[in-house]
Amino acid sequence: MTPPTDVKTRASGADLISRAKDSIEEVQPTEARDQAADGAILVDVREQHEFEERHIEGAVLVPRGHLESRIEQFVPDRSGRVILYCATGIRSALAAKTMMEELGYEDVASMAGGITLWRDRGLPVVTPRALTQEQKERYSRHVLVPEIGLEGQLKLLDAKVLLLGTGGLGSPTALYLAAAGVGTLGLVDDDVVDASNLQRQVIHNTDTIGMAKTESARKAIEALNPDVKVEEHATRLDASNVIELLEQYDIVVDGADNFPTRYLLNDASVRLKKPVVSASILAFDGQISTFVPFEGPCYRCLYPTPPPPELAPSCGAAGVLGVLPGIMGLLQALEVVKLVTGAGTPLIGRLLLFEALGTEFTELKVKRDPDCPICGPNAPEIADEDLGKFPDYDLFCAG
Repeated sequence: MTPPTDVKTRASGADLISRAKDSIEEVQPTEARDQAADGAILVDVREQHEFEERHIEGAVLVPRGHLESRIEQFVPDRSGRVILYCATGIRSALAAKTMMEELGYEDVASMAGGITLWRDRGLPVVTPRALTQEQKERYSRHVLVPEIGLEGQLKLLDAKVLLLGTGGLGSPTALYLAAAGVGTLGLVDDDVVDASNLQRQVIHNTDTIGMAKTESARKAIEALNPDVKVEEHATRLDASNVIELLEQYDIVVDGADNFPTRYLLNDASVRLKKPVVSASILAFDGQISTFVPFEGPCYRCLYPTPPPPELAPSCGAAGVLGVLPGIMGLLQALEVVKLVTGAGTPLIGRLLLFEALGTEFTELKVKRDPDCPICGPNAPEIADEDLGKFPDYDLFCAG
């Protein structure tokens, strides 16, 4: 008598699992723990929602269904030790067989009993903070990207970023950081919305002409993403408030339009060890760099002294292509996301130039200046009580 189809299917599946287990190495949870401590890579082959509920600390998530397309991103060395685990040890056994027989990995094992046996043996698991259902929908495309994932999105939600200016550069930066789910955005600007701003300052609109720019920007951000907490600082950044403002945030986005403010921001950010993503625009040209104190050069390493006024006119005097600040502002937002999540390589020690008419990017390497009076090895140490004391930058920039 021929067995029913479902019985044959179950038998076939059991045979497949049995053959997979027979052909690969299995390790006990305590062995997996010890080998991971010695450098073996732990890979969780379950689904995203299972990983979010609990996982083993230090493990990377590569769902079995995405093994072929993603494993090389996390395990580029095919000769290194890799230990896979799932819920009970079945999926990880099948995945280990695939990695060795089809993908060319040489030293792969499956953890017997999976995370279930791991927990039964009293070994610790990580129960990560979860996104709400609404957040899962809103940030789903971020979570799908391995370099961001759930962990990166949670970092974005916890991040506090200060935007210096809500004009041409600050507008697109603020909108895209808000869309990305940066939890707290501080807005520094003492100006009001003018009709001449609307050609490039896209966070504002006709209805907000005459409104404080921080208020106008806050309304736009809150309409885009209610997750984001917006803190208005309707004031001008100066020596009296720069330390207090910067201390509240993790990263600063520099959209200033004058050199005294840029030098003040640089010196204060180095004192407080705060990263600054700095960009500038004029006519058809833009530039951007990321300054992380003592990891790369600071703004003064790049510009020890400001250029004469005739070589650096303001946008109000020389004009600016409306889409240019959008391009540079989005690059600033990208740098912030990389700094927060740890993905990619920020523009530390690199100056990126953009020329809009030819659509050309040029990258220049920038090194720390050993004689820099702010971040150099011989720069004077600043006592805590003197953190808020700065020179006259207007006088410095006047020559």
